[in-house]
Amino acid sequence: MEWTIVDLENGLAKLAVSGRMDIEGALAIDPVFARVALEKTNVVVDISAVSFLASLGLRTLVRSCKTLAAKGGNLVLLGAQPAVEKALETSGIDTIIPVVSDMREAEAILLR
Repeated sequence: MEWTIVDLENGLAKLAVSGRMDIEGALAIDPVFARVALEKTNVVVDISAVSFLASLGLRTLVRSCKTLAAKGGNLVLLGAQPAVEKALETSGIDTIIPVVSDMREAEAILLR
């Protein structure tokens, strides 16, 4: 897994991840998500370059969302590919974490 973290001018943080969030990928990215969730308040996770999402990856997303929510923050997923979006829908994660197709939607959710 590869990732970049950028602080945006509007106070949001954007974490862009790429690769497969299978067991190996999720274990590699988990500490990054944990750190971002502790240090930031409102986070957009760009998953447009994630090609696969397994249950361990779903756990990483939910745990980060809970950490942010506990301090009044939120997490939004941006740009899910069809297979990843299906995994989010099938697991019901899309009812907990908003999944949007463009950055304006993510900002509207996080900046309200």
